[in-house]
Amino acid sequence: MAKGKYFSDKNNHKLQEIGRLILRFMNEKSGKIYNYKQIAEGIDYKNPRQRELVIQSLHKLLSEKQIKETEKGKFIINLNIEGTLTGTIDFNQAGNAYVKVDQMDDDIFIHSKNVKDAMQGDKVLVVTYHFKGKKIEGSVLKVIERKRDEFVGTFQLIKHKDFGFVVSDKKSMSTDIFVPRGKNGGAEDGDKVVVKMIDWRAGEKNPEGEIIKVLGAPGEHETEIHSILAEYGLPYDFPEEVENEAQGIDRKIHDHEVAKRRDMRGICTFTIDPKDAKDFDDALSIQKLDNGNWEIGVHIADVSHYVIPGTILDDEAYKRATSVYLVDRVVPMLPEVLSNDVCSLRPNEEKYTFSAVFELNDKAEIQSQWFGRTVIYSDRKFAYEEAQQRIETKEGDLVEEILTLDRLAKILRKARIENGAITFDRSEVRFNLDDKGEPIGVYFKVSKDSNHLIEEFMLLANRKVSEFVSLNKKGVPTNNTFIYRIHDDPDPAKLEALRDFVGTFGYTMNLANTKKVAESLNKLLADIQGKGEENMIETLAMRSMSKAIYSTDPIGHYGLGFEYYSHFTSPIRRYPDLIAHRLLQHYLDGGKSPQKQEFDEKSKHCSAMEKLASDAERDSIKFMQVKFMEKHLGEDFTGVISGVADFGFWVQIPENGAEGLIKLRDLMDDSYTYDAKSHAVFGSKTGNKYQLGDEVTIRVMKANLIQKQLDFKIIES
Repeated sequence: MAKGKYFSDKNNHKLQEIGRLILRFMNEKSGKIYNYKQIAEGIDYKNPRQRELVIQSLHKLLSEKQIKETEKGKFIINLNIEGTLTGTIDFNQAGNAYVKVDQMDDDIFIHSKNVKDAMQGDKVLVVTYHFKGKKIEGSVLKVIERKRDEFVGTFQLIKHKDFGFVVSDKKSMSTDIFVPRGKNGGAEDGDKVVVKMIDWRAGEKNPEGEIIKVLGAPGEHETEIHSILAEYGLPYDFPEEVENEAQGIDRKIHDHEVAKRRDMRGICTFTIDPKDAKDFDDALSIQKLDNGNWEIGVHIADVSHYVIPGTILDDEAYKRATSVYLVDRVVPMLPEVLSNDVCSLRPNEEKYTFSAVFELNDKAEIQSQWFGRTVIYSDRKFAYEEAQQRIETKEGDLVEEILTLDRLAKILRKARIENGAITFDRSEVRFNLDDKGEPIGVYFKVSKDSNHLIEEFMLLANRKVSEFVSLNKKGVPTNNTFIYRIHDDPDPAKLEALRDFVGTFGYTMNLANTKKVAESLNKLLADIQGKGEENMIETLAMRSMSKAIYSTDPIGHYGLGFEYYSHFTSPIRRYPDLIAHRLLQHYLDGGKSPQKQEFDEKSKHCSAMEKLASDAERDSIKFMQVKFMEKHLGEDFTGVISGVADFGFWVQIPENGAEGLIKLRDLMDDSYTYDAKSHAVFGSKTGNKYQLGDEVTIRVMKANLIQKQLDFKIIES
């Protein structure tokens, strides 16, 4: 093979490409030894010239230590090279995957041939190969830790064989699960099921599993909602022992406990919540002081009084970490007896609370503050609509109190925006449901003054609690352990891409510093209101932002413009708030700062569960949208292009929020190419362009309830 040892630069690029093919092929069975003929056969390089290139490429891979020569002319993948990394695998719809490694900015691309037995979310060991000018590519060597072993899918019985397969609804699931005889759990062909993976033998194409739950017929409402819960491992019911412990809680208000608290029962107090709310986390109190200032109390349900660390109730709450709000039901973090009764700040009832009490002057400047446990009596519950009515009409009970709070909130909001907060105010889709939970209408939740009123006082409490723990009286950091809500600065590269893109529409952005970026973003969001490009630019601006998470490291909250921020105001539905309550009380009692490590873990867990809940909520909205659009098959709508990819683009119908896919292969008038920079696809002959934000007319062609997917077709105008 010596003649192939030397090669010119001219062939270098070609050899890199062949090297990539060779590594993919050899990685399918990374422990196998191959000769060059088997390799050439495996990558379909069979004629003499091609084989010569294979030989040259093998020498190149040898010199780079990507493969080893076990004996003359015999090759094996080199698994003992520096390029092995550990990360989490994420599959796309095409069956390829990306591995996210903590210490790397870029994800590692894994071709579908090289994923081995890895499944969505698994922790994997990968070997990487660098190709000049290309992104890093790699192969899975082994699965280190399974993310899960239970999956949702449709059972397909192989008739006359008495075995079957479970086919996942998720396109990111890379394989079907084999169900042997006697392990089908009573499932019939076509049933939606939960399957538990038992084994995946080396060399086998499919893992083996056992059906542990039959969910019902695909497409049916209850089946699909329970499928979403099962898919994300969300338990709908509480274990019996947790319910029993919750039922046994003492619900009485005791004098000896009241004596330890600040008694605020005589002060005007009320809640403002959505009209269908059952759990009331927070209440506001207001009274005018003799000096003319206002005392505003932000009162939060004292969940930590009832849910004690080390109890099975607390363990269950931590495991869930958050309530999950699906379209037609809530999966609560705490049993109903706590969330809707004991802890809930219901009207005309005395309740234990944890409060942040502020003295504000008429300019909404804080004159003093106090944090601690209280007891309150809520005089009234308002729906947002009722509070809004008082703001707009200046009539009704408690109108003066609501108008004062509204005026102060507007000052706080204005100051916050001037200080660098970003004002994304996107409306959220909601459904009108009939008695059976079927969608009969769609509307959008729009934030009005009454929503902003509550939001501002909750933000104030969250920020001030965080500052109280984190800074001493002189404003010097205490380094006390706490759980923060953090939001990192946007990725500069994404901001530059946004600036360049909006520049084509005549908008400018100043990226000189953090404050200028915030000002530019707010101005941009204001300037695009009502314009054709509003949806597109707002979408791109959102995508340029980081994701907010929980952490013990107080790096600040970029979107809100706060240096210190924590979640304190919703302990009924968020576990981090419960942690914040416990730590705040610990510091109020003069306690020393605990070790960070335990809270680091808790922060990561709560962040992961929040993402899970968000994904489940998104799936339930998609399902309802598809269900709603079933009634509109064959109808035409005006829509806006909401996303573009190399295989097609998505169109959203503004009047109901439904989103459907237009596949490029279905566009018969031309051959289209995707341009990532301009978020558009271009026709090579016609010059037709479909770009993010463009308005198009579509026809609803298909509504797939199981895939939660709508297929649209472009209608030429």
